[in-house]
Amino acid sequence: MAQKKKTTRKTSEKPKTNSVKKSTVRKTKSAPRSHRKAKGMRRDRGLLISFEGSEGSGKTTQISRISAWMEDSGYDVVVTREPGGTEIGEEIRHLLKHSAQGARMTPEAELLLFAASRAQLVREVIVPSMDAGKIVLCDRYLDSTTVYQGVGRQISAEPVHIINTFAVGDVMPDITVILDIPAEIGLERIRHRATDIPDRMESETIDFYRKVREGYLLLANALPERFIVVDGTRPRHDIEEQLCDELERRID
Repeated sequence: MAQKKKTTRKTSEKPKTNSVKKSTVRKTKSAPRSHRKAKGMRRDRGLLISFEGSEGSGKTTQISRISAWMEDSGYDVVVTREPGGTEIGEEIRHLLKHSAQGARMTPEAELLLFAASRAQLVREVIVPSMDAGKIVLCDRYLDSTTVYQGVGRQISAEPVHIINTFAVGDVMPDITVILDIPAEIGLERIRHRATDIPDRMESETIDFYRKVREGYLLLANALPERFIVVDGTRPRHDIEEQLCDELERRID
């Protein structure tokens, strides 16, 4: 189950994650933390919490902050991402996002590659971590495929659902956080990033990202028991505080 560690642990020690070459299961960097610790966060097993949103929504920042908050409360946390999170997945990630050959990729091939990366991640990282009672924070999961390839690429819902199910089996998120932002703001954030040139998925049109946003909100409206929708345009600290409140309430 999602268990707290012994309170005698030194504060300088970090929770262990699955050892994957080149740290494909990423450890979070230091980040601002909530001023309070989680209370009553006990479950009979590990948890899978996915984070979704269009490009530039601030998912990675909030995952880092929430991971730090949970670790500070004494929980074993594994942070991973899609596509990627395993050696095989990281190779697929490069092909999907950065390879020059990706420019000729068909929507169907893209769908299957995302599913292949996810299938490996579920079996190599997510299931073992949850079986060990850890909380898994995943930067994207199957809802990204439903929205990006289904709504954005306009692939029929039936094959998307079948392929998603084949990839993950019965491993569904316990909670899914959506960082919701208008497409215009997301694209503006991407343009002003100081670190990276936009990748293939970040180079889509504004109409594509409007469809993506609409798809996420439709999912959230259909499954309110699983989704938490947060206004991603708010200050980072305010978003963190809201997420801490929501997660503590739902996990308790």
